[in-house]
Amino acid sequence: MHLIELYKSVQGESSFAGLPCIFVRLAGCNLRCAWCDSEYTFTGGKPYSADEIVAQIEGFAPCRLIEFTGGEPMLQSRELLPLMERLLAQNYTLMIETSGERPLVDVPKAVHKIVDVKCPGSGSAANSFRMENLEALTKNDEVKFVISHREDYDFARDFIRTHGLHEKAGQILLSPAFSKAPSLLRTTDNATLDPRVLVEWMMADGIDARLSLQIHKFIWEPIKKGV
Repeated sequence: MHLIELYKSVQGESSFAGLPCIFVRLAGCNLRCAWCDSEYTFTGGKPYSADEIVAQIEGFAPCRLIEFTGGEPMLQSRELLPLMERLLAQNYTLMIETSGERPLVDVPKAVHKIVDVKCPGSGSAANSFRMENLEALTKNDEVKFVISHREDYDFARDFIRTHGLHEKAGQILLSPAFSKAPSLLRTTDNATLDPRVLVEWMMADGIDARLSLQIHKFIWEPIKKGV
């Protein structure tokens, strides 16, 4: 597998936010989101065997929470899925952050999928979600929408309602988009959509979703990597 980085920090998003977590960041992505904050993953990376990855993970004991992210980790599904099965057998709790553009039916049910459905503001990545992946969702899983503006919010609200996401997934996350060139300030000034505005829209519509802020960008300087 080609990895960009492997490190331990705190989980910055999802319902696991704030928990110590081991991040396995895979190289490569086939989408180009307008607001992407991890373009450094698009190329490069170094090859690691499954044994080498597991050895590094075990070096972060006693942490038992692992997130596979990228890039798009499902581009390396042939190697990733057996590794997931191996780690589940060792009683790790696993997460995967994915766009849902690749098939998810073979991801082990015990893995918590965080599926990032791309809104219009993502640019060329919009409409990339593979609709049959809705049937692969379980109550272990979370669906995330990154919101840049009102059009994105309306898209997310309608997608949630049209497809009955509350019946399919355990959590629905709405996350304000973040500037690709943030200042060093650890404030919401770097968000391209004021979180307060997003909350006002959510309250007005009575939408049953969780506001998700990338807390690692408020703990450290938002341009810092490997945190």
